[in-house]
Formats: sequence, structure tokens, C-alpha cells
Amino acid sequence: MAKVGPRRAGGSYRGRRQRRPPTWEISDSDTEGPVGTEADSEAATRSRDPAEERRATAEALRLLRPEQALRRLAVRVDPAILEDAGADILMEALGSLGCEYHIEPQRPVRSLRWSRVKPEPCPYGVPPEMWAADEQELLLLLEPEEFLQGVFQLTQICGPTCSVPWISPESPTCTHLAVIGLDAYLWSYQPNAQEEMQQPECPGVAHAKVAVGWPEVEEALVLLQLWANLDVLLVASWQELSQHVCAFTKALAQRPFKQFQECMAFPFCTAGRCVTGKRVTSDGTGLRGAWWRQIRQFNRVSPAVADAVVTAFPSPRLLQQAYLACSTEQERLTLLADLPVKVDEGARPRRVGSDLSRRICLFLTSTNPDLLLDLSS
Repeated sequence: MAKVGPRRAGGSYRGRRQRRPPTWEISDSDTEGPVGTEADSEAATRSRDPAEERRATAEALRLLRPEQALRRLAVRVDPAILEDAGADILMEALGSLGCEYHIEPQRPVRSLRWSRVKPEPCPYGVPPEMWAADEQELLLLLEPEEFLQGVFQLTQICGPTCSVPWISPESPTCTHLAVIGLDAYLWSYQPNAQEEMQQPECPGVAHAKVAVGWPEVEEALVLLQLWANLDVLLVASWQELSQHVCAFTKALAQRPFKQFQECMAFPFCTAGRCVTGKRVTSDGTGLRGAWWRQIRQFNRVSPAVADAVVTAFPSPRLLQQAYLACSTEQERLTLLADLPVKVDEGARPRRVGSDLSRRICLFLTSTNPDLLLDLSS
């Protein structure tokens, strides 16, 4: 009996050892696959050639140029707009603009939307949100009567809590309104300005009648801007509307290029993608050249004068330490004044001078951001 116990214990232990390898193999294969893929992608990103990055950035800039982006921009026009006789002017303007336009049902009716065609493949270095398929912009065309009904609801019936039919707070789109011929419509009813307009749409005020004129329209424009951030375009003809739609389409074509320029690194930053200067490494390599170029950025500083300053103080830190060792302010301001400048044979000896010495001292020691370094500028 004493021998049976150990055998059972050993058998159960061997059983566990036999079951354990398959379990660990499956777990390892599940976890190593994605990790290896991520590591490979990170290594590929780190090993990307700088020249290849510059070519990719140049290609992205080419595709984002307004003239190129305009070709991939499409205007989607609701068929109800074509029922108006003046809509031909709008369609001709869109055709001459260079972008695509499609006649498709839209919501709401009598509206225009803009969409963008994403290039394939997507250029490297461009954020994906810049290639959004749909622009969040919508232009809704209203008849003068429909717009005046909304003006009446805003200004004289329900106040700020009134729900205007063409305002949808839940929609993510940025809505713009356009009304054609409102001025002519109001002038045509000016002799009958005392006649009342029936507005049965708002509950509780059925059959309410009131005259709506330009004062109410101007008040409604302000309320729409303040409450709903809604712009209203009042045009006299389809020609003016077409000009506005074309200008707005061109502005949308310029948006990705401007966004890409804003997100790019500054060209004078050595850590950016477009590297034009020498990078300063952790061991100090390149520091002398960067310090020399910084001295050269001061007005009226020749290469020989910059060489004199950099030779005496090879880094800004050494010059700051020398300033701290000075006992008086005047000594700090004139610390670099007597440094000799190397000149050609036979030329008069030169020195850095008190003016540049003062400017460099103030540049490294002053904490006033509004201080003017160059008094002669």
C-alpha cells in the first residue's frame, strides 16, 4: 500500500506534464503572432529611408494640392433643385468648375452635399481623417415663403425653444441656408404689408396672423447665428448662388492641404521630416555647427565674427557659465567685445565689438520676451 501511493502520485504528475505542452503551445502561438507583426511594422517604420519619407511627403502634397483635390470632390445635388428653371445656371457652373456632380436624392430635400474620393493607395504620412469620404457641410435651398414661416416661428411665436423645420440639432452636418429672391418677394408684398400671414404650424397659435418684414428677417438672422450657429445666404438670383457654391467648393478643396501643412513639422526643426540642418547628437556632435548658425542669425554678423565667438565659447552653456562668473552687469555686456576676429593679411585688426556682445548677452540672460535686442532695427 505504501508503494501504490507514490505510483499514483507519479502517474498524475506525468499526466499533467503530458497535457501541459499543447496548452502552452497554443497560448504562445496566439500571443506571438500579433506581437511579431506589430514589432515588424514598428521596425519597418523605424528603418524607413529618409529619402523615401521625403518622396512620400512630396507625393502626399501633390495629391492634396487644391487643383488635384478639386478633381476628387463631388457635389451631390438633390433632383428637386432641378425643378426650378434657374437650376441650369448652377449645373453649368459646376460643370465648368472641374469637379464632379451627381444628381441623387438628398435628405433634406432641395439640398447639396459634398463628398471626397479617397485615393488608392493612401499616401504615407497623411492622417486618415484628411481623406474623409463625406464632408460635414450641407447647403439647403429654401423658398422665400418657407423661410418667412421659419422667421415667424423664431421671432413671434415660440421664442428660443421653437423647433424650426430646417434645423436638426442631432445631425452632425454643418448646415447652411440659402434663399433666392427674398428681397424681391418682400418688395412685391410691400403694398399689402398690413395683411396678415396665417401660420397654423405652431400648436396653440393656430390661425395666428402677422406681417413679416425686413426687421423680423434681420432679427431671425441674428437668432439663427446665436442659437444654432446657422448661416443664411440671401441671394437675388441663381447666378449669385452659383458663384457662392463654386467658391465654397474651392474652399473645401483647399481644406485638406491647409490641414496637412498645419500638422507638418516646422522645416527649421531638425527633428522634423524635412531636415535641412545638422542634428545634434547626445555626445555633442553637431553642437558647434548649430551654435555657429545661431550666432549668424543675428543682424550684421559675418562668418568670421561667428567663428570668433564659437572659438572662444564652443557651446551656449559655456558662455552662460562665463556670464554667471561675471560680477557686474557691465562686465557681462562687454564679455565678448574684445574677442579678436580673424582677418586677411594686411587688413586692419577687428574685434567682435560691444554692440554684438550686448545683444548676445541679452539673448542668453534676459527673461523679457518683449525686449528689443537690435536697437538699430
